[in-house]
Amino acid sequence: MSRVGLKSLEIPEGIEIIQDNKTITVKGPKGELTRTFHEDITVKLEDNVLTVSRPSEHKEHRALHGTTRSLIANMVEGVSKGFEKNLELNGVGYRAQKQGETVVVNAGYSHPIEVENREGIEIEVPANTKITIKGIDKELVGAVAAKIRAIRPPEPYKGKGIRYENEHVRRKEGKTAK
Repeated sequence: MSRVGLKSLEIPEGIEIIQDNKTITVKGPKGELTRTFHEDITVKLEDNVLTVSRPSEHKEHRALHGTTRSLIANMVEGVSKGFEKNLELNGVGYRAQKQGETVVVNAGYSHPIEVENREGIEIEVPANTKITIKGIDKELVGAVAAKIRAIRPPEPYKGKGIRYENEHVRRKEGKTAK
């Protein structure tokens, strides 16, 4: 049984859910998100409580059951609170700065790397070694953060690179001289 899929989802005040066949639109104070779900999964909204059910115990239906409930819960949380990812730049000369809508990252390459801002995402640079990505779509916030982190992932010997705020990088011992 899907333990996540069986949980009912309480819809907070100020959030409006519009169901059109298998497309669900969630509207809230921060914006609006729309997503289409699999036709076999049933979503019911009664008295501000949303329940997700599946037609059978087939492996595909079990997998879609919890996923659908989680996606809807993330949509509700996104339009009410929003999502945020924080990145840190560690290394000599590693820094970021915002120029208009783009973020310019110097990460040890011979040239600075420009990251274009996507629609629905807000990128802030509170300090020259910190980057904050905010938005209402959890998937998009994570994708933009991963794209920036991929510029220079943290390396295990000196710990230099771009990492998530509370990410632990396992350090290795360097070569030893005989």
